[in-house]
Amino acid sequence: MGASSTDELLKSNSSQKERYSKHVHDNVHGNIYLDPVFWLCNSLTLKSFRGKLRDLKQLGLSHLVYPGAVHSRFEHSLGVYWLAGTAVQTLKDYQGLELDIDDIDIQTVKLAGLLHDVGHGPFSHMFEREFLPRVLSGSNWTHEDMSLKMIDYIVDQHYIDIDSGRLNRVKSAKEKQFLYDIVANGRNGIDVDKKTSFNTSFVHRLMETMRVMGDEICYRAKDYLTVYKLFSARADLHRTVYTHAKVKAIELMLVDALLEANEHLGISSSIQQPAEFWKLDDTIINAILADPRPELKKARDIILRVRRRQLYQFCNEYSVPKAKQEHFKGITAQDIVCSQDYCSDVKFLIDKEERISHLLPTFCQDMIVRVYAKEPHLVEAVSDAFENFQMKTYGEKTQVHSTPEKKKRRR
Repeated sequence: MGASSTDELLKSNSSQKERYSKHVHDNVHGNIYLDPVFWLCNSLTLKSFRGKLRDLKQLGLSHLVYPGAVHSRFEHSLGVYWLAGTAVQTLKDYQGLELDIDDIDIQTVKLAGLLHDVGHGPFSHMFEREFLPRVLSGSNWTHEDMSLKMIDYIVDQHYIDIDSGRLNRVKSAKEKQFLYDIVANGRNGIDVDKKTSFNTSFVHRLMETMRVMGDEICYRAKDYLTVYKLFSARADLHRTVYTHAKVKAIELMLVDALLEANEHLGISSSIQQPAEFWKLDDTIINAILADPRPELKKARDIILRVRRRQLYQFCNEYSVPKAKQEHFKGITAQDIVCSQDYCSDVKFLIDKEERISHLLPTFCQDMIVRVYAKEPHLVEAVSDAFENFQMKTYGEKTQVHSTPEKKKRRR
């Protein structure tokens, strides 16, 4: 069994895109046109591709706090595909001869945008940052590396006849690094993957004026405020949406549920087998709830607590002082427990830079430490120990305010 070669389709004239392509309507970008090569992939793989990504929420568990945050990684990937195509076409229009950008380069960048998230596990980044480190100590697994494996799996599983050299260009760019930076820019973080959550008018403004200099995508100096707004807007979304206190509480609970179910469902072992990983998505919650085995009762109970809104209680948080961030070490529950008996009567002032936020024009990243109590009656003890830990570690309380007495008294 085989498929017709994609190479000829890759060479199709981009000026005829609307005549020979299909389109999907997107709420943000309008009509997104899919070139013939991607409809070849559609007939063989896109049904399973979109099935996988449609069952992965782009914003993880944020929709359980913000009901509108329900778009999937499939929708996101279509947006990245479209913006990647627009960006590389803009560079070709202005510097095509200088940079030797051809139609194959354009299709390669667009395909990379479409497939860049196929390596994600359930619940956005929670799977790799919170769950896997708890079950695979020292693991350096990343969704980016898994995406590369999944691309190979898609090609092999569906017998897609694509030149290996072309495929390698999709996975990484050893030449023309700026093409790879369009989708995943490890040099300055400005890429179309990040821009999908940004104001579309600002995005197009940046893309219309960007140029490549020394194999690196550059922007006009006068656009520095637009670039700053991109980072500032993304930081604001992280603080107020992605890491909202209740969102993180739900994440902690789902991590505990997955840990309870892991041995019985082989969740973590799936990362070694692309065929099994392909089946792993956000519906794992329903699989746990539907499994009647007694061994999964603890996992089921935790998920039911989430559904009943019996969440872990947020006690307090503090922002790690910038001077301490370079040598910051992960804090464990045991660190807080061991601080219960520490006493101090030192008074302190709230300095807005260190205590409230670091989101100043020169710094768009916070390092926040939060503590939760799994049961309401533990809030007071945990909060007091948390304050003691700050005094013991930094010589002062770095949190902005104390945990409300009303919350402490809950039983």
